[in-house]
Amino acid sequence: MVKEHVPKFLDYFRSIKNGSDHTLRNYAIDLQDFLKYIQETAQNPLDKWTMRGYLAHLSKTKNKRTIARKLSSLRSFFKFLYREKIIPHHPLETIENPKLDRKIPTILSYDQVERFFSQPELESYLGLRDRCIMELFYSSGLRVSELVSLDRPDFNPQEGLLRVKGKGKKERIVPLTPTAIQWLEKYLNSPLRYLDQKEHLAQVDPQALFLNKWGKRLTARSVDRKFEEYFKSSGIAGKVTPHTLRHTIATHLLEQGMDLKTIQVLLGHASLETTTIYTQVSTRLKKEVYDKAHPRSEIVSSS
Repeated sequence: MVKEHVPKFLDYFRSIKNGSDHTLRNYAIDLQDFLKYIQETAQNPLDKWTMRGYLAHLSKTKNKRTIARKLSSLRSFFKFLYREKIIPHHPLETIENPKLDRKIPTILSYDQVERFFSQPELESYLGLRDRCIMELFYSSGLRVSELVSLDRPDFNPQEGLLRVKGKGKKERIVPLTPTAIQWLEKYLNSPLRYLDQKEHLAQVDPQALFLNKWGKRLTARSVDRKFEEYFKSSGIAGKVTPHTLRHTIATHLLEQGMDLKTIQVLLGHASLETTTIYTQVSTRLKKEVYDKAHPRSEIVSSS
């Protein structure tokens, strides 16, 4: 039974493949769901027919994106079992993932970016922190998880570079704009970092780059919650999150002439295909500008 090999696979993924904790949790959940299905349906042979039955089972309650993720987890597990000669063949070898509809991400205009950046109260140390985070997101297209995991040694102001720990614990070096460097130095060098104040406590974690109001490392949830407040106060409509700034800078860089390969490296995308979504966004935005600016855009022929 393959169930007994799950712990060995998860240990292999953690120690040998250096997988992230987030992916490890998803693997554990997805494998547990699959094993539960096999047990409840008394499936014996691990073949393509079993997998087709599982796909039909998932399609009753899960969306395409969730199904694709679960299949990805199972592919990694079966690949491991096959390589270890635990199973004679890969049961998902002839089964394709469901085709996903690629959603075009929300992008902010330059004016909206400026309006958003004007929201934090710069007289407070936490407001200074939030403005610094905004500049860093827009400078280098970081993910929220990457931003909160930054340590002080990761910032090199002399070279204008930042060492980022991305998905799968892969590190990359990203450039910083002079503006982002200025805000980072202002935030890190403020004496308020080391003083207990009414709105925040002094630094407790000397390693973390960004601190919460208790002086400890800032969490992704805190960034999401705080940025939601700023987006609302700025009057920007629609579904916008910190990740929106990552999409925004990627699109703005593309429109300014940066090539896709460079944007892929900057964002830490494993595949160039992921980065190509921004060409669709850029084309859409250019069409909207064209329709708005063209003198005949609102003229309807009467013939």
